This record gives sequence, structure tokens and C-alpha cells, in this order.
Amino acid sequence: MADDLKYGYKGAEPTQSFGNNTGVFDPNDINNLIADNKWTSFGQLELIETLNVSGSSTAEFLNLQESTYDVHFVTFALNLGGGALVAQLSNDGGSSYLSSGYQRAAQYGSVGGTFGLDNTTSSSNIGDFGSASANNMKNGYLYFYSLGDNTNYSFSTYHAFNEHNSLTHYFAYGGAWRTTLEINNAIQFTTLGASTMTGTTSLYGIRYS
Repeated sequence: MADDLKYGYKGAEPTQSFGNNTGVFDPNDINNLIADNKWTSFGQLELIETLNVSGSSTAEFLNLQESTYDVHFVTFALNLGGGALVAQLSNDGGSSYLSSGYQRAAQYGSVGGTFGLDNTTSSSNIGDFGSASANNMKNGYLYFYSLGDNTNYSFSTYHAFNEHNSLTHYFAYGGAWRTTLEINNAIQFTTLGASTMTGTTSLYGIRYS
């Protein structure tokens, strides 16, 4: 990018940063600024990390970059050896995970025509994707909001489609929140019970400010 007319200026190069771009940009300038994480583009997904899980009871995201991203997006496709799959938050960088202090409201429905509510004011998790028989898939996504803002509560919304006990397929969608004002700086999926999981989960950041 050593160019006399870089960003539309001749001579001194203006300082560029996310949220503060100055000048007239050609496609090469934009590509280089994107690579340097300096191009302003709100709302796009930015991959932070992908975890390939094999025979583990947990999958942890320890680098949320919560001071950079207002919203996080997580996808998962995990095969469980049995038991339930839930998502939990940490306020100490993943040294421990919070198993209380959430509230949750969700709906579910099965291909067999059974529908119901999953709501509680005393939850152990910020996303519950139900129990499973052995070798059943759980697929879905979650949005997390305000994890890095200790003046707002941490929220999640989620949607999943899963194999359940006795090979019954069902959907689940809903939301949950932490009842404590704090920064949450790690996320884990964990299986409840003596179970393991195998598959892939990915963490993205979305910038809105």
C-alpha cells in the first residue's frame, strides 16, 4: 500500500482505524484495511474460533474478544454419547463456569406432535438443548448479547433441531439471561451426566459499535 494517492491523499498517509476511516478507497485499499482489522463495516460475521471436539464432555471458547464485539454468534453440530447438552458462561475467563443465576424461556415441538414450554426462573444454563439417547445429533445456533458490558445483563437467544430420546426429532427455540450485572468472558458447551460429544462448534463476533 505504498502509493502516493493512498486513500485519496497525496503525501502524508492518514491514520485508519475501525470506526474512523478517512479518504477515498480503491478495492485494494479496502482489502488491506479489512486484513488489518481497520475497515469499518458494521454487522458482519467475523470468525473468532472453530473448535473440533472429539470425545470430550466440554467445548470451551476462552477468547471472546468481548470488549470488541457487542454480539456473539455460535453455531454447533455435536453428536452426544447421551445425556443433555447445555451452554454456560464464565466471569473468570473459563477457570469456572456459572451453574446458577440464569432465567430461561423456550418452546419445543416434536415431529410426533408434542409441543410444550421450557421455562424457569432458576436455571443452571443460558441455553438448554435437551437430553438424548446415545449417538444423537444436536444442531443449532445461539446469539449472545452484552457479554462485555457490566452495565447490561448478558442475554442469549437460540434455535436448535435435535435428535432426542428414542430417536424423536424436535425443535427448540427461546432465550435466557444472567440475573447478575457482570462481564462474561468465556462460553462452554457441556454435557450433563457421564457423556461425551464429538463434532464442531464455531464462535463469531458481530460489531455494531
